[in-house]
Amino acid sequence: MISNVILRAIACLGAGLWLTLTAATAGDAPARSAAEIMDILMWNREPVGGPFTLTDQAGHERTDRDFRGRLMLVYFGFTTCPDVCPTDLQAIGLALDRLGGDADSVQPIFITVDPERDTASHLADYVPLFHPRLVGLTGSLEAIRKVADAYKVYYAKVPLQDADYTVDHTAYIYLMDRDGSYLGFFPPGTSADRMVEIIKPRLAAPGR
Repeated sequence: MISNVILRAIACLGAGLWLTLTAATAGDAPARSAAEIMDILMWNREPVGGPFTLTDQAGHERTDRDFRGRLMLVYFGFTTCPDVCPTDLQAIGLALDRLGGDADSVQPIFITVDPERDTASHLADYVPLFHPRLVGLTGSLEAIRKVADAYKVYYAKVPLQDADYTVDHTAYIYLMDRDGSYLGFFPPGTSADRMVEIIKPRLAAPGR
């Protein structure tokens, strides 16, 4: 576990996460309280992560097994997210740049929580803005819900005016091991330097 990073998340996210979760319409997402989600992610109360079959920005089917042998940085968001998603994706891209050649052992993955709008072709325009190695993944509503539930991600549509909508969602960066197992998470706003500080010892660990 990345205990020092995780403990920081309590102060960073406690109040804000509660507001996000209680803002959802009943039935839009699994009934999880903020405390339950934080407890699961901090202490591995339940498995985090798991198999998935989705479609990348080139229209190719991708599964979790495609990324075995590399650490994964997995982020859930959507392309019309106005602030936290682009900020965190930019930090992921900067962290990869600062890892230099070691970045080849880390796979960044962006999974949309808005598959109705975030088609493969739309992701193809979006993900290169942050890093050339960033893989964007989309899929059916059912497939996205399944992988989000596996990663203990909350998301729900929020109606706006003129039949538009946005998506409320938690914004963690998940660090997964080479075998797909959960190592921990970075809270929103984590700097690229902090990510590198945590990732580098993992790259030097056995199994590299």
